[in-house]
Amino acid sequence: MKALCRDCFWSGGEPVRRCPVCGSPRIVAHEELGDLAIAHMDCDAFYASVEKRDRPELRDRPVIVGGGKRGVVTTCCYIARISGVRSAMPMFKALKACPEAVVIKPDFTKYRTESKRILGMAAELTPLVQNLSLDEAWMDLSGTQRLHGAPPAVTLARLQARIEAETGLTVSIGLAPNKFLAKIASDLDKPRGFSVIGHEAQTFLAPQPVKILPGVGPAMVASLEKAGFRTVGDIARADRKWLAERWGAHGLRLYDLAHGRDTRSVNPNEARKGISCETTFNDDLSRLEDLEDRLAPLCDRVARQARSGGVAGRVVTLKLRTTDFRIVTRRRTLPVATQTAHTLFRVGRELLAREATGRPWRLIGIGIADLVEGQEATSDFFAEEERKALASERSMDAIREKFGAGAVTSGRMLRRPPARDDD
Repeated sequence: MKALCRDCFWSGGEPVRRCPVCGSPRIVAHEELGDLAIAHMDCDAFYASVEKRDRPELRDRPVIVGGGKRGVVTTCCYIARISGVRSAMPMFKALKACPEAVVIKPDFTKYRTESKRILGMAAELTPLVQNLSLDEAWMDLSGTQRLHGAPPAVTLARLQARIEAETGLTVSIGLAPNKFLAKIASDLDKPRGFSVIGHEAQTFLAPQPVKILPGVGPAMVASLEKAGFRTVGDIARADRKWLAERWGAHGLRLYDLAHGRDTRSVNPNEARKGISCETTFNDDLSRLEDLEDRLAPLCDRVARQARSGGVAGRVVTLKLRTTDFRIVTRRRTLPVATQTAHTLFRVGRELLAREATGRPWRLIGIGIADLVEGQEATSDFFAEEERKALASERSMDAIREKFGAGAVTSGRMLRRPPARDDD
């Protein structure tokens, strides 16, 4: 199979411009189409698409999902992107670029529900589904051809069509021999895309900027460019030993990626890196007590997510943003992994106290990292305080489950001023 119609699922041995059965131009063609099995599925402008689906009157309007004027863009629809709006852009810049945009506050409960629906459909096709976030996942469909009666490419096209029909949302698919290339492929033809990268990977990668490689952020880009590496092809032509001497294991990894090689398997059990929550203030805050009032509910939300996911964190991270958008982070490794708001708030306020020296802040966040199984939070001999806090918070979880999220809260959160921040 070298060609596939994404509308009627006809397949053929030679590339065509239009489907010979239904006439559709939505053809995906590649020499290795029938052989590749590693896919990356990415929901198209997920949060914004959910909002547009639920509010049809916004279909042709630019939509930004994010906080108020002092917040940042969580995501935006493709119409807004035409005006230059991008994720993580300060909201005032986004509204300056696209003043006619409709701004919608994120509803993560709704997004999680839709994510479970979509990822559930993927899990019906293969047990090897590795979630990266609410809106993207890797899939390995190796060995599923007999089960589904079709090569992985056909199965993925059917999945893509089913998701759109049943949820009203669209996804883009990347198909390749490994995870790295599949993730790049899924971004080539958005939205509703289906792209394939195979044997031509190194030729395709060669002219791309080095920032396309995973693990290459702004600092690494600067370091690579200083050493004369501006494109992926530059890295591919470099001496492997020299890269290892210069950047260690990371240099070896970059060399392999530059040649289109990635040996990582799709692992459904790969640990989540962390859980975090943050809020941007409507007005800058400098008093410690005010900052603590904003910190407390964030600790509660992170802890509830941890308990719900059956994980605990060994590292607590506090995040602050200055009025000039500089990020300040402070971390502490715990003797006992935690999944309680009690411990999060205690450690978070200690870290916060060192920074709350009178300067104004515009954002605060709290998170846990170095995640472990939840039972480790209470199995440690020295975890008596954590066990007591966990028992109390699980009781509150049960009350919320029965009577609603607002049925029980802490005194600290009741003290919080009525003005709403941009979560």
